This record gives sequence, structure tokens and C-alpha cells, in this order.
Amino acid sequence: MERRAAVLGSPIAHSLSPALHRAAYRALGLRGWRYDAIECGEEGLAGLLAGLGPEWAGLSLTMPLKRVVFPLLDTVADLAVQVGAVNTVIFRDGARHGENTDVYGMVRALAEAGVTAPRAAVVLGGGATAGSALAALRELGLREATLVVREAARARETAEAAERLGMTLTVRGFGELATALEADLAISTLPSGAADAHAGALAAVPAVFDVVYAPWPTPLARAVRDKGGTVIGGLSMLLHQAIRQVELYTGRSPVPVEPVRAAGEAEILARAAG
Repeated sequence: MERRAAVLGSPIAHSLSPALHRAAYRALGLRGWRYDAIECGEEGLAGLLAGLGPEWAGLSLTMPLKRVVFPLLDTVADLAVQVGAVNTVIFRDGARHGENTDVYGMVRALAEAGVTAPRAAVVLGGGATAGSALAALRELGLREATLVVREAARARETAEAAERLGMTLTVRGFGELATALEADLAISTLPSGAADAHAGALAAVPAVFDVVYAPWPTPLARAVRDKGGTVIGGLSMLLHQAIRQVELYTGRSPVPVEPVRAAGEAEILARAAG
């Protein structure tokens, strides 16, 4: 029987996940595995899940599904509950199980860049990825962080995640960004283009993690590099969270990292050239 997995979200055409997962299957020598990108908004998620057959091993979830999927699952891993975001659904023994591999992806991406023990950190944005960023910071030993959002109301769910994670969160607006950047690590979870206006200010931080992966480098990444700072890009996070997903879907471990990274980089270059 063919085994299937896919990434769901809206919009989804830009997703790099198919290139990464398919490369992982090749690296593992797996045959009969298929991975697709499926356009799916919040209103269509329940029906899509209900229509999946026994050939399905798992799903990757991106915007806007990471929070709304909770009531559709049978079990959810503790970390995903704490973060308030599920980016991975595993079908096991007729049940739907939710996981969060974004945290793993962030920690691995930071470690690759040599960022393992920040003294203070600031997170930009209040979406689902912001909660994962807080959990990653906790993994690195921090118990407090600053969150910068456009409006205080946008911080509510991330603040609740911080409480579940046992972290102290200070919330500031972008008008207070200069004060908030008294840190040695900044993590921007903002969508593509949203951090551009603040690139100059953020470049003063020694290490900056921009979760955007295309187009790359972003204006923020260029500004940090020009100042001699450390830049971590979204591809590294996406790579490692995808590898963890493949391990969960297939039961095969370890997944070779470099062939998957090369596939992601090649896909980004091909899109830029096309």
C-alpha cells in the first residue's frame, strides 16, 4: 500500500515542505511514499481529516491551522499543548495524534549557528510560531523573554503559552522596539516583509533568527550580516522540523540531514531563477 503525507495550509503553493520530505524519502531509500501540498483553510480542515484513508501516515500543518486543529485530535503531546500549536499530525492505530516539531527545528537551527546559551532574548510577532520560539528559548535555559507585537491583543495566546511554559513574558509594542532590543538574541516570527522596516534596529542584536526562508536573504538578514552579526534563516528551522516529522511518520531514524538541506537550497534557487 502506498503511504501518504502532505502539508496543509492556506496559501500553500509556496511551501518548501514537499521538496524537503521527498528528499528525505530518497535519502532513506523509501519507496511507495508520497508527499503533497494541499490547499486547506480553517473551514475545510475537519472535512479533509474525515476523508483520509488508511494510507495516510501524517500531515504537516502551517498557517492558519496550527491552533484550530486541537479539537480535531484524539491526543496531543504535552509540548504542543504548552506551546499552543500543533504543526504535525500522526495517524496511529486509528487515532489522530498532534505533535510540535517547530521547537525542535528552532533549537537545532540555533545550535548549528552556535547560539546555545543566550542571556536575554526578544521575540517579534504573536502568531503560533511565537509560542514555539518561547519553548525553544526555554530549551536553551531562559526563563523570561520579551515579546514585541503591533497590538497588545495579539499577545494574548502567546502570553498564555508563556504561562504554560513557566516563562515570564514582557509585552511591548513596536514603538518600544529600541528598549526591547536589549538582548543578545532576537527571533522574528513575522511574515515575509513585515520585519523589513525594523531591520536597522534589529541589526544591533548580536544574533538574529528570521523564520522567513524565501526570498533569501531578507533585508533583515542582510542588515545583520552587514553589522557582523549572526544570522539564522528559516530554511534551517524548516529543515530540522521536517526531518523530525519524517522520523515520526516513517519510524526511520536518523534521517540524513545534508541531502535534505541541499534539496531545499536547490528548490529556493530554482524558484528565484524562474
